[in-house]
Amino acid sequence: MAIQEIKTYTYQDNFTLQVVQFEKACVVAKPTQVDAYSIYWIKEGKGTYHIDFESYSFEGGVLFFLSPGQIFNVESEKIKEAYQLTFNPDFYCIQTHDAEIACNGVLFNNIYESPFVKPCAKDVVKLDFILENLIEEFQESHTAKYDMLQAYLKQFIILSVRIKKENHILKEDNETKLFKDFSLLVEQNFRKLHSVTEYANRLGLSPKSITKHFQKIGTETPSDYIKNRIILEAKRQLLYSDSTIKEIAFDLGFNDPAYFSRFFAKAVGKSPVQFRK
Repeated sequence: MAIQEIKTYTYQDNFTLQVVQFEKACVVAKPTQVDAYSIYWIKEGKGTYHIDFESYSFEGGVLFFLSPGQIFNVESEKIKEAYQLTFNPDFYCIQTHDAEIACNGVLFNNIYESPFVKPCAKDVVKLDFILENLIEEFQESHTAKYDMLQAYLKQFIILSVRIKKENHILKEDNETKLFKDFSLLVEQNFRKLHSVTEYANRLGLSPKSITKHFQKIGTETPSDYIKNRIILEAKRQLLYSDSTIKEIAFDLGFNDPAYFSRFFAKAVGKSPVQFRK
């Protein structure tokens, strides 16, 4: 690992900005479980990252976003300059602000799409301006510092949402809105609700109606979506926690550890014990 310099700015351990300048390739082989919301801006470079057991490669300038619980490690990278913004819900709650900003399920807690967003030259100028103001505010001791820092972070997130919507053509039709509502509901409840019917009841729809909506946007079935979210969390805990298989089963809402093992083996092709080994 050949890091030339890291500058860190922190506010009450709730919000951190790191400016990293790399001399040459930096390889971080050890996977890490993210414990806060993180925004990475690679201004220029290329590399391959592993996020939640999937591999993603990039070249040029990219933004990418990680949510608490995700597994992240670097296979290879060669970067000149990068920024990392890290915050927890005590500083900025994305759920509280989602009605106005709509980043939840788009930038964060969106585990089944590529996390990369590519800003254009005009976007880069705007992002630079926000970061310059953030760094200046970190170094000041004026009143209402929390409000100013939060405001700049909010601007950075809003701009990132706009960039993603412009580049990825996110549709705002009924099907995609329902998919987002369903996916966020699963994210909040997958440990205790395992059936499509339970989610359909909360959304005021029939299971058949939800299935038809999913078919229209060409995604997996609602049942598979729920199953895959449970399996992802099981993999995370099997590899990055000391919990027993019985404890993991109970945490994921299975009353019978043996049934959990069969459920996992059918989906993954290996038993939980084999996967952990």
